Amino acid sequence: MERLELDIEGMSCGHCTRAVNGALEGMEGVTVERVEIGTAAVAFDPGTVTPEQITAAVEEEGYTVRRAARA
Repeated sequence: MERLELDIEGMSCGHCTRAVNGALEGMEGVTVERVEIGTAAVAFDPGTVTPEQITAAVEEEGYTVRRAARA
């Protein structure tokens, strides 16, 4: 497993954190470590999912990923 730290723009409340958490939890090969307003951290299996797919899942919820860095 690898780790990915996301800086997310547009999150402002509990609904936002639940939406991002739900999108990430629904992905095969992703384990959510934490979701807070403006950030998220996940562990992921690079053989199953890519950082780009993880970023896209967050953006499909209506938020902007400013930075996604492997940790």
